[in-house]
Amino acid sequence: MAEKTNYLLFMINAFQSLEDEIVRETILQVVSLKLWHTLSFGRLQMELCLNPELIKKWTKIKRKEAKEGKKAGKTGNSSEMLENKFLRNLMEEFLEILDSKVILSSQDGGEESVFNESLSGQVDDSSVLYCERFMEFLIDMLSQLPTRRFLRPLIADVAVVAKCHLSMLYAHEKGRLFAQLVDLLQFYEGFEINDNSGTQLSDDDVLQAHYSRFQAFQLLAFKQVPKLRDLALCNIGSIHKRADLTKKLLVLSDMELQDLVCNKLKIISEKDPWTGRRDFLIEVVVAFFEKRQSQKDAVNALPLYPNEQIMWDESLVPSINYSGEGCLALPKLNLQFLTLHDYLLRNFNLFRLESTYEIREDIQEAVPHLHAYINNEGDTSFRGWSRMAVPIKEFRITQVKQPNIGEVKPSAVTADVTFSISSYRSQIKSEWDALKEHDVLFLLSIRPSFEPLSPEEAAKSTVPERLGLQYVRGCEVIEIRDEEGGLMNDYTGRVKKDEWKPPKGEIRTVKITLDTAQYHIDATELAEKGAENVYGTFNILMRRKPKENNFKAILESIRDLMNETCVVPEWLHNIFLGYGNPSAAQWINMPDLLETIDFKDTFLDASHVVQSFPAFQVTFINTDGTENMHPSPPFRIKLSKKMREISHALPGNVNASDTASKNNMVDDEGSQKEKLRVETYIPADPVPYPQDKPNQNSVRFTPTQVGAIISGIQPGLTMVVGPPGTGKTDTAVQILNVLYHNCPSQRTLIITHSNQALNDLFEKIMQRDVPARYLLRLGQGEQELATDLDFSRQGRVNAMLVRRLELLGEVAKLAISLHLPEDVSYTCENAAYFWLLHVYARWEQFLAACVPNKENPSFVKDRFPFSEFFSDTQQPVFTGESFEKDMHAAKGCFKHLSTIFQELEECRAFELLKSTAERANYLMTKQAKIVAMTCTHAALKRRDFLQLGFKYDNLLMEESAQILEIETFIPTLLQRQEDGYARLKRCILIGDHHQLPPVVKNMAFQKYSHMDQSLFTRFVRLGVPYIELNAQGRARPSIAQLYNWRYRELGDLPYVHEEAIFHKANSGFSYEYQLVDVPDYRGRGESAPSPWFYQNEGEAEYIVSVYIYMRLIGYPANKISILTTYNGQKLLIRDVISRRCKPWNIEPPCKVTTVDKFQGQQNDFILLSLVRTRFVGHLRDVRRLIVAMSRARLGLYVFCRCSLFEQCYELQPTFQLLLQRPDKLALNLEECTPFTERPLGEAGNIHYITDVEDIGHLVNFRLEHLRQTTQPPYLCNRCNPCNIMHPMQMLMQPLLKLAMVILFWIMRRMAQRKKMVRQLML
Repeated sequence: MAEKTNYLLFMINAFQSLEDEIVRETILQVVSLKLWHTLSFGRLQMELCLNPELIKKWTKIKRKEAKEGKKAGKTGNSSEMLENKFLRNLMEEFLEILDSKVILSSQDGGEESVFNESLSGQVDDSSVLYCERFMEFLIDMLSQLPTRRFLRPLIADVAVVAKCHLSMLYAHEKGRLFAQLVDLLQFYEGFEINDNSGTQLSDDDVLQAHYSRFQAFQLLAFKQVPKLRDLALCNIGSIHKRADLTKKLLVLSDMELQDLVCNKLKIISEKDPWTGRRDFLIEVVVAFFEKRQSQKDAVNALPLYPNEQIMWDESLVPSINYSGEGCLALPKLNLQFLTLHDYLLRNFNLFRLESTYEIREDIQEAVPHLHAYINNEGDTSFRGWSRMAVPIKEFRITQVKQPNIGEVKPSAVTADVTFSISSYRSQIKSEWDALKEHDVLFLLSIRPSFEPLSPEEAAKSTVPERLGLQYVRGCEVIEIRDEEGGLMNDYTGRVKKDEWKPPKGEIRTVKITLDTAQYHIDATELAEKGAENVYGTFNILMRRKPKENNFKAILESIRDLMNETCVVPEWLHNIFLGYGNPSAAQWINMPDLLETIDFKDTFLDASHVVQSFPAFQVTFINTDGTENMHPSPPFRIKLSKKMREISHALPGNVNASDTASKNNMVDDEGSQKEKLRVETYIPADPVPYPQDKPNQNSVRFTPTQVGAIISGIQPGLTMVVGPPGTGKTDTAVQILNVLYHNCPSQRTLIITHSNQALNDLFEKIMQRDVPARYLLRLGQGEQELATDLDFSRQGRVNAMLVRRLELLGEVAKLAISLHLPEDVSYTCENAAYFWLLHVYARWEQFLAACVPNKENPSFVKDRFPFSEFFSDTQQPVFTGESFEKDMHAAKGCFKHLSTIFQELEECRAFELLKSTAERANYLMTKQAKIVAMTCTHAALKRRDFLQLGFKYDNLLMEESAQILEIETFIPTLLQRQEDGYARLKRCILIGDHHQLPPVVKNMAFQKYSHMDQSLFTRFVRLGVPYIELNAQGRARPSIAQLYNWRYRELGDLPYVHEEAIFHKANSGFSYEYQLVDVPDYRGRGESAPSPWFYQNEGEAEYIVSVYIYMRLIGYPANKISILTTYNGQKLLIRDVISRRCKPWNIEPPCKVTTVDKFQGQQNDFILLSLVRTRFVGHLRDVRRLIVAMSRARLGLYVFCRCSLFEQCYELQPTFQLLLQRPDKLALNLEECTPFTERPLGEAGNIHYITDVEDIGHLVNFRLEHLRQTTQPPYLCNRCNPCNIMHPMQMLMQPLLKLAMVILFWIMRRMAQRKKMVRQLML
């Protein structure tokens, strides 16, 4: 049985790897149309009637097989061919095992004893695992269109689902997971899709098909089955439910029922061994004709908050120690999806369960601190306290609203929860008082046992039993009031700012809204089954950290998408689902291309253009078509036909090797390179004021980056893979810059995973030639922007109002210069009339007067109508020496004036709209051209964006390989479609699938469901073309070799070879990088104080000693970061730093964190602890290794157990390089300052550190030496109890002495000069 299970596992993995061409061509043969040879005659006829377009193909296949058989002299049955009957044989073998080998029944005993054993008897665990794996196999096959199309009829013909429902394992207590998998298989068997065309069926289509099928059944029953005459004459709505239909079929005898199913309906073959079972035949008929619940209705009836049943169901929400040996009743995120609804539904379920796991962990953390017990009155009381949970004083449901039309659940359920915060200290009180509208809370019912559980009982009991947890229900805050009923934390404007008062008393009352779907379920069970009233038992109110508590809004966004008609851009739809040509959305295959691109400041000079297009012969021309011998930027380039037709003509294509070979073939044939005509043009008219000059790019983009920029500004899908340090952010910013100037009317949405990455990107955009009034930053991280300007909605509104006043002041100044009244600057409307009647009219008159006076060099200077206005410029605007130069300057001045009035026109809306909210909404939906936010903020606020009519044309995602699939999909649908079409024109995804994926805390969702697969990674697996940046400028070339093997052709920018800092060695160290072997410290290597909480004291002490050594030399603390691969080690290192550094006033390092948290960041020097000494652990994931190795610029020192990691196959390329150097830390003790003239590669006098104690002795010796030789008079004993000078203070002493000597020398020289002056005067 184990061998069969492993074989199934191989098949599962094979069908999940359809992106591999060899696997795909081989494996899809067993699910081709030839599979229908094994169908029963009735089922085959039914399928051909339902899919008439397949009749021709089927006939062609039969003729071809007959011809081949005749030619080979064989007349065998096609259904007996191995590839045709393979899957049917597999199903029949599974059914045999399910029926005879799963339940180990006894030999004696009657029928009743056999039935009892089927419910609770012994089972063969290996057979159960095989059955579960087989269900997983069928589910995977039905959830992908290429494998589903012809397999689903076979599953229906064999009646796998019906037989599983009637099996003993389905009802057995150990068959819970199997039953859940069977239900999931039934769901995918009846999925609402046209298997042949792949189109999703609407609710009306499904309902119409159901009625047509049932009506045909009634007609057949009326004509051929007299006993079912009553069923035939009934209204369909009264009998299409399972119970009613089953009752009607009970009138038939066994023979009549078999005749109906096998001969008349032909649902099942007569040869099926199960046709003798009456319950099976009824189940088949009922399953075929019953009305199924709509998928949308099922989702809408599902509670968004988890309850206690789901939380501790191991088959749905496994524990953290999931090993991957068994399967789970979870959907998978594979390469392909059936429909958009299928995609959303899988992500909805997985996201809901992942949030359930996190909530469960929070409950298990908070509840034990309460120390619940049963008091003398028999009620639950609490001895302890918890920061995140508070006892409830009173819970009362205040309102249950009537259901909406067509629904059964209430439209709203509200309640009041009263609690006290008197026992908490002020900080925790403020946290509870900070609760605001839409925050999610949890109501818990705790009822502990009377007697404490013994250790044996506790080991056998479940987590809820140990905690005494009875019920869990979620809720959402509407408002919170203090003891006197005063409203707290109001964001609706009901409480004015000047009327706000601090909260009174210690009692708080929270008005909450409950989940209506869950309330309906609870009320139904209370009424029908007499269950306990859940809402009368709550005694604990629990909150969660705000940043981790946004799951409900995201789930609501996903559910809203499932209830809408999602319109993904047509050019992206098939690729998104995983079908069709992977390069169909590439820009070369898209319509409406930009024929000519103005690259603005992309190219620094003409040679930069030539270097960027090595496959072309570049010629520079003027705007009139003549050749330009001295070209200078900016440049315009008209994309040639070769560029559009041959994708690999652009630098950086995925098929770079093919490109090179094809280019070589062209060169060998003697053909010349195609000419690329680059137009140089005179930039916009010069503005008279320096502050108006646009910011210029200073980055010399590589040919690959230029290729990415060209692809990004064209319509379609652009994917850019950016290895560490290759300038992903600079490339993204330049795409936005060029896109803004080439398509000024279009709006762009920027999405990133983290606030830090978004701020980095936004800060660089602000340095480019994009007006600040067109930039908007949404979300909570806006405060961290390193700028004096406020780019939030409110900040931009205020900036526009201030700018309006400034511009109206300029208009008044212009009016005075023209000797007109100043009232033209009263409003933006007045200014607009002033522009038309006075400013623009004077300019036209001036242009007309210039035509006959072009020979007069001083005409412009004498007759320019706005000379008085520009009289305050730093340099004279006009020289009077050349008409052309002065006219060029005049146009620049007029451009300045037109810009003033254009901005005033944009300010006019802010003048008309009076409320702050209206102005902010107008700014976001109309004014801003570039809007930036995180993916989480996009999911949280989707409803608001749709309501406001938010629109955008382009979408750019940074860090897209770190964003969950669904959090990547939601930003593409933040706007309503226009006339059934999606407005989105460009989608630019920038990321690196070789680095760490999205964070998913539950290992089961990672390993089994592939929830950590990003959309970026899936597109790469599907073969979507991407551009890989190929030059890094972050690290020393020698350090970059530790990770560049993972990329195709990752080289170095000239910068890292030219700058002096990369040629100097690290002071105090013999090597710029080194692998340091750390033996057992105090007889112990790694330890785990609690599960998955790994620590290594030896490595912690070693790293901190090296850090102190670096600080004593003089390395700045902000240039050093300490990384580790486990949270436990991170906390241990922080403790060691606190213990060893604080007494000596040594500043802690810039960051002590994990590798995962440090992704996207860098520092000059990295000290890395790998912790593990028994097993490699999760560093075996090469993506984590790449992140760890690529964070350092100048120095990387890795501390680990060499004998363990050098044997890991996955890490060999990196560790082979590391092990080429000694595994003992090599120091250069002669260097005592942070600067050295020793060149890189020269080790100097090496001193090897043998172990942790050795480096400890060295550091302690130097610290003691400092203590004995320095006595700082300005540090008191209270601040410095050991009277030891700070290491940096000691380093500053020689500098202070040098400064004093220089100052003395300067004063002496000044005295000498004064003496000489006196002598001269005498």
